[in-house]
Amino acid sequence: MFKLSNLVHLDLSSNNIFSELPDEFAKLTFLEYLDLSSNYGINGTLKRSLGKLCNLKTLILSYNSISGNTTDFINALSKCHSSNCLETLELSFNELSGNLPDTLGHLQKLKDLQLRYNSLTGTIPETIGKLSSLEIFYLTSNKMSGNLTPNIGQLTSLVSLDISENMWEGIVTESHLLNLSNLHEFSVGMKLGTNITLAFNISPSWTPSFKLTFLTIQSCQLGPKFPHWLKDQNELTSIIFNTAGISDAVPDWFAELDLELDNLDMAYNNLTGKVPSKFQFNFLANVDLSTNRFEGPLPLWSSNVTTLYLRDNLFSGPIHLDICEALPDLSDLDISKNNLNGTIPLCIGDMNQLTTLALDNNQLIGQFPDFWGKLPYLYWIDMSENRLSGQIPDSLGSLSYLMFLRLSGNNLSGELPSSLRNCTRMISIDLSNNQLSGLIPAWLGETMRSLLILSARNNRFSGPIPLKICSLSGLRILELSGNNISGSIPSCFGNLEAFKVELTDAEARQYQGKLKLEAKGRILYYSEILYLVNSIDLSSNSLSGEIPVEITSLHKLGTLNLSRNHLTGNIPTDIGKLRWVETLDLSINQLSGPIPPSIATLDFLSHLNLSYNKLTGRIPTSTQFQTKVDPKIFQGNAALCGPPLTECIGDGTTTSQSGRNDEGETDDEDKLEKIWFFAVVGLGYLVGFWVFFGSLVIKKSWRIAYFRFIETCILEFNERSWSFLQKMLGCLMCRRST
Repeated sequence: MFKLSNLVHLDLSSNNIFSELPDEFAKLTFLEYLDLSSNYGINGTLKRSLGKLCNLKTLILSYNSISGNTTDFINALSKCHSSNCLETLELSFNELSGNLPDTLGHLQKLKDLQLRYNSLTGTIPETIGKLSSLEIFYLTSNKMSGNLTPNIGQLTSLVSLDISENMWEGIVTESHLLNLSNLHEFSVGMKLGTNITLAFNISPSWTPSFKLTFLTIQSCQLGPKFPHWLKDQNELTSIIFNTAGISDAVPDWFAELDLELDNLDMAYNNLTGKVPSKFQFNFLANVDLSTNRFEGPLPLWSSNVTTLYLRDNLFSGPIHLDICEALPDLSDLDISKNNLNGTIPLCIGDMNQLTTLALDNNQLIGQFPDFWGKLPYLYWIDMSENRLSGQIPDSLGSLSYLMFLRLSGNNLSGELPSSLRNCTRMISIDLSNNQLSGLIPAWLGETMRSLLILSARNNRFSGPIPLKICSLSGLRILELSGNNISGSIPSCFGNLEAFKVELTDAEARQYQGKLKLEAKGRILYYSEILYLVNSIDLSSNSLSGEIPVEITSLHKLGTLNLSRNHLTGNIPTDIGKLRWVETLDLSINQLSGPIPPSIATLDFLSHLNLSYNKLTGRIPTSTQFQTKVDPKIFQGNAALCGPPLTECIGDGTTTSQSGRNDEGETDDEDKLEKIWFFAVVGLGYLVGFWVFFGSLVIKKSWRIAYFRFIETCILEFNERSWSFLQKMLGCLMCRRST
């Protein structure tokens, strides 16, 4: 191929080429067009030899694995000087790093520069202002930082500017946008969730020369006022002000622009007042006004809206009964965390394009709806934290694509319908804090093989833990606390393989939603980091028998809570194999024997509770256990000794404070002996007193003899004392004279 010296156009895109860029490309001196994109396997560095192709107009290398920096290539290309013809340079979706060189400004015929999704650093070079022909400039999702050069404002031909998802700093002023009269797309900001280091300081009276159609400003300080310089931007079709620091009401002039929008995203601000009702939307429009302070009834705009996110606001009143007629093509509906009341409209069951339905954290009442038969694509249901009642209907089992089901914090009753066994794609089930009853069904482990989360805490489930649960090899959170589950802990828990290995990236992406869990001695609320939690909580049940030794093979387990049961036997000797465990609660059981020394090797352990059992012997000592100075951890174990309790006596089997002596007598027995001792002594004192003094009262002759004896003793004592005092005075006088 490299012998085709007159080759002008070469397109090898979308193949399976796995190779470095060969130096032989430099032989194709007449080459004007080279496209090697979407091979995904082209690697190595961007060769300097490629920069010798001075006739090259288009170079497309996107969607590969090219690494290193761009300096050598751009420096070589810049030496073509007036003969340089490059107009399009697309290097997006690679692994490029380093800074953009100043010689970038020498490519003065460049019209299209796309460097998205790499690892480029530094800032935009000042020479960028020389690219007067540049129309498209994409730097999205790199690691660039520093202040934005005002020379961007000299790119008079610029149509699309996307420099979002970097780490910019400083201030954006009118000078950055001054001469961009052809600009239609403008996107700037940091990645969502990062600290805001870029702010806008544009005069409200400034009128830009451009007419935007796409505007994205996210994770920047655009507010606190709504940007007044948009008052003439009546051609906008996409507006994203996500996390823009706006604390203001949407002005009337903005609603009067008569915009026809494809995308409206003003989430994560502090916008107040009512949402304008005049917004117009194009077909398949997306709306996200989440996490603001909008109030009033739910807004229903055009039937063209397909995704509607209004969560975490102050909307109140009932859900419109005709919501399905107003939004017939809705695919995503999230109106959670508001003040909505009333019942759930039954017509939601007719929205047959619905994929996600989130109504949680409102004040909705009434029976749990039975309208699931006509929603074939629904995979997400969240109705938690409301006041819904009744039973879970059989029709819920018709949702063959259902993956996430959250019904916690309601007043649901009855048993789980067996039709749910048809939901074979289920990943997460949260039924906690209801009044559900019956057995934990075995079919959970038979048909829901993809289940990662099962939470049924604080219900009325009874019976044993089904052995089929052990078939859920991917299970990472098992919450069955606060029920009336009986029987023993299945030894097959050792088959729960997900508690033995680290989470893969693919599994982490499946963790969605929120969950309340008991960990570290308190209820914690997990959302963004839910994928980091590995937990088994069987506390507050009626489980009996021993802790199966197989449970110690779950090396990646983070929380193990078996408290408030009737467990007996010893703590497994190899409990130290749970090397990732942070919370270990075995309190309020009937466990006996010593605390295994291996427990002192748990380096990540931050919450331990072994109280109120029948444990004996010395408390293990180590650097880890020396930090556990709270005696409440071990209280209620009468035969335990050692720090933080009292020191052990002898071989460590007794300690007075811990409440058990060598003969096995308890604290209660010691107290009873003391009571008997003082009672006998007191009685003897009383008897002796009245025998002696009672005789003196009754016999007058004994009384006279007793007082004469006392008088004689006192006189003799006084005489001897006076004689001794005289001798002492004589000695003192003698010593003074000498």
